[in-house]
Amino acid sequence: MLLQVPQVLTPEQVASARAALEATQWIDGKATAGFQSALAKNNRQLPEDSAAARELGAVVTSALGSNLLFMAAALPARIFPPLFNAYQGGEAFGDHVDNAIRQSGSVRIRTDLSATLFLSDPDSYDGGELTVEDTYGVHSVRLNAGDLVLYPASSLHRVEPVTRGVRLASFFWVQSLVRDDARRTLLFDMDLAIQRLGQQVGQDDPSVVSLTGGYHNLLRMWAEV
Repeated sequence: MLLQVPQVLTPEQVASARAALEATQWIDGKATAGFQSALAKNNRQLPEDSAAARELGAVVTSALGSNLLFMAAALPARIFPPLFNAYQGGEAFGDHVDNAIRQSGSVRIRTDLSATLFLSDPDSYDGGELTVEDTYGVHSVRLNAGDLVLYPASSLHRVEPVTRGVRLASFFWVQSLVRDDARRTLLFDMDLAIQRLGQQVGQDDPSVVSLTGGYHNLLRMWAEV
């Protein structure tokens, strides 16, 4: 499942993050790439242990925790500390699949989901589309600043060359309570259906109560904690 999550960050949070990123020092993005990914990666990245990365990462993580759409879709057990990158002057990241396991300090997670949070206005740069290939075809994603895209980390994906301006983004991975993408998608669809039905007939309606019980029973069976 590929899902766009709008307005994860407010315009004020985006502006603050962008100002901090524009004033910081960048390193070669290959610093956090695996061997194969490093062959295709050409961008810049904020050092993981920098004060700016920690402060901005905390803002992103807090925003994710209060975003109901993200929480329903990802069912996060762990979130890798958000990283930040920049592309300009033809920089790109060729076709690759994310590492199955990521570690930062003592944080070690299984990467079930990948996420990109766009921080640059789309009219401020050319190119830079996130292209994701899955069983439903090829998806080209270029979102408003503050919006996020969530997709299976096993998907083949790339970032197209940025030919004008600067593309700033945060990226990270999620270890979900439900490892299997098909099961996670089913639970997400059930959650949305329950919410819609509850708005129509009320949360105490027997049909809503029954569906909610079914949802939680499936989550109990499929969750890995």
